[in-house]
Amino acid sequence: MKAPKLTTQIFLGMAVGVAFGHFLGAKAAHFSLFSDIFLRLIKMIIAPLVFSTLVVGIAKLGDVRSLGRIGIKTFLYFQVATAVALISGITLVNFLHPGTRMHINLPKHGTEIGIDAKKHASAKDFVTHVIPTSIFESMATNEILQIVVFSLFFGACLPSIGEKSKVIINGLDALSHLMFGITRAVMSFAPFGVFGALAAVVGEHGIGILAGYLYLVACFFGGLLTFIFVGLGLLCTVLRIPFFKLLSFIKEPILLAFSTASSEVALPKVIERMERFGCSDRITSFVLPLGYSFNLDGSIMYMTFATMFIAQAYGIHFSLSQEIIMMLMMMVTSKGMAGVPRASLIVIAGALTTFNIPLEGLAIILGVDQILDMGRSATNVVGNAVATAVVSKWEGELNVTTESADAD
Repeated sequence: MKAPKLTTQIFLGMAVGVAFGHFLGAKAAHFSLFSDIFLRLIKMIIAPLVFSTLVVGIAKLGDVRSLGRIGIKTFLYFQVATAVALISGITLVNFLHPGTRMHINLPKHGTEIGIDAKKHASAKDFVTHVIPTSIFESMATNEILQIVVFSLFFGACLPSIGEKSKVIINGLDALSHLMFGITRAVMSFAPFGVFGALAAVVGEHGIGILAGYLYLVACFFGGLLTFIFVGLGLLCTVLRIPFFKLLSFIKEPILLAFSTASSEVALPKVIERMERFGCSDRITSFVLPLGYSFNLDGSIMYMTFATMFIAQAYGIHFSLSQEIIMMLMMMVTSKGMAGVPRASLIVIAGALTTFNIPLEGLAIILGVDQILDMGRSATNVVGNAVATAVVSKWEGELNVTTESADAD
């Protein structure tokens, strides 16, 4: 008999966890062991995953620069779109406050809450702290910002050693793919982590906490729709790109990404549909694949939204400067993570530890992450399709077809 898919297993773990928590009450707290194990497995892969994918991502950027005008325009668009998605996510969560409905208690003082993060009294302390004195110490303690700084120097200086850099890039590319495999293995334990987390949370706070999850899903999906139809729709209107016709051409890959919670599986269909829509094949074949590493609007929006949601659930307040630092950090750490299953969870875990938010908070969203992933995957498809149309328009290589999207 074939084992059920991971998605089904996660939903099953969520249902069983809620049932155990409801009927066992406080006794269900013992099942938190499963979520603790899962969180430690997540911590185990953060440092090598961030380092390898970021350096390889920087190497890809070097290729973009060599392509000249189109590469620069594409890269600039990706950066602006990423910034807008980050700002949208953090604005949405600050306006709707979905986390305040959860009322989760902070772990007791002295409890292991994941990777220790240091608080900095001044801007000077923060700047000096993000520069590592030893990359091995930074990786051992999972200091994400220090790893990012070292990775930026490492990737930027690779071209200076000429042909020898290819060996290192290929090695790190192989390491990143190995880490993808380890991540998939770790994610196979996710149903047990979901079970333990929800059993403990429902056992402590009661089944009424589920209303907070429904509000979370409604807020996030509402934000995604606003980003698509207001943000991307307005951009297309300004550039005189027929937005709704574009959506009609890519409706099949959107539904595919939504149903599978994976934007990557829709890539071949998006390429074919964008060329039918009227984008040149050379720009489509360049922008779309690159967009799956550097322009994941839905996933980017989710990172700030989920991090702030968890902070609100614990009653932790952020200053404006902390929110800006968080967005800048995620703008860098999110690059090159497209091939990692549940990559956004890894980035969120890094943000939680950096800003001294209990890592247990990751388990709060894990139960509904699959549902949220369906929405952000579909948004990623739309975002990359719009990016392709925009760059084609800038290059004068967009000739929108007069045929219907349903025509053979």
